[in-house]
Amino acid sequence: MKYNFDTVVNRKNTDSLKYDFAAERKMSGNLIPLWIADMDFPAPPEVLVDVEKAVRHGIFGYTEAKNDYYNAVTDWFFSRYGYSVSRHETVKTPGVVYAIAMAIRAFTQPSDGIIIQTPVYYPFFEVIRDNGRNLVMNPLNYNEGNYSIDFDDFESKIKTENVKLFILCNPHNPVGRVWTRVELERLNKICADNNVLVISDEIHCDFVWSGYEHVCFGNIEKNAVIMTAPSKTFNLAGLQIANIFIKNTKLRRLFKSEIAKSGYSQLNTLGLAACKSAYSKGSEWLTELKIYLQGNISAVKEFLKERLPRVKLIEPQGTYLVWLDFSAYKLTQEELDRRIIHEAGLWLDSGTMFGEDGKGFQRINVACPRGLINTALEKLEHAFKEKTNP
Repeated sequence: MKYNFDTVVNRKNTDSLKYDFAAERKMSGNLIPLWIADMDFPAPPEVLVDVEKAVRHGIFGYTEAKNDYYNAVTDWFFSRYGYSVSRHETVKTPGVVYAIAMAIRAFTQPSDGIIIQTPVYYPFFEVIRDNGRNLVMNPLNYNEGNYSIDFDDFESKIKTENVKLFILCNPHNPVGRVWTRVELERLNKICADNNVLVISDEIHCDFVWSGYEHVCFGNIEKNAVIMTAPSKTFNLAGLQIANIFIKNTKLRRLFKSEIAKSGYSQLNTLGLAACKSAYSKGSEWLTELKIYLQGNISAVKEFLKERLPRVKLIEPQGTYLVWLDFSAYKLTQEELDRRIIHEAGLWLDSGTMFGEDGKGFQRINVACPRGLINTALEKLEHAFKEKTNP
């Protein structure tokens, strides 16, 4: 391949949250960190060239985006997902979680319910509670390694819990589901019939695996708020930039008003440069990265099948975050976490971070060189090998 994803980049002593804050999070510094969802690969070389050019210019004053920025963003989503959005319908924010917080404040009141589908990305819980809204949970059905939506529960809770907002995660983090058009249309009908606004977090949309298709919720419901960012796709999270698509004029005005109240205006100068460059020049790099990541997922799958068969990999339809079911070991979550940390020497995301429905699970980030994945799997086998037979 043109790009090399096998090279190990030393991220220690770079103030990396993933590598340098073990002590602050009461973890050992000797653990292999495969938790937080950033990648251990440098951003595309083409993006680095453009960011370095901006750095060499040497002035980091207030910066805004011109048409070339918006064209790069909107062309990406139209060419890949058939979603047509204009410049004036695009709102830039420093991140998707920040945007969700602004949306909660703009579109709901403290007495309103906000529904999410658990187990799910843990900042959803935090941002709902921190803004004083009522958290309503619609647990996904889990049956023989497959996740599906409990539509009856979803509709019932919307009707009885004063739900005004639904935060959809598609592709779903952590279970890896890529929701089908049929599923999305059914969710949308329930929401439309009950005057529930949909926020669709589509930050992982560029990582959908062979045999599956990402359906942008904006192509189903024009009044939905679609949240995207280049951060997962191109490993740009630290540059703090996201693009939020809001076609409804009234909703967009409310959303932008809430951002103004927060005191935020122009975005990170280098983030703007990186985002424009990534969506303009990063396609070939992403194509090769996805091939490599699918290889990592296959490596995990085959290893578990052959050497740790009681650990069940939930087949990911999307994302580079793999959801592992350890429930066959009959361990409490505390016992499971202890074994992962102290015996396997791994720092993963404990399943209950994503809600009580995550008991017995761990989430592992496979966006790293394959050699590191192989080492981690061997350490996992060492910690669990004495219990591999029922």
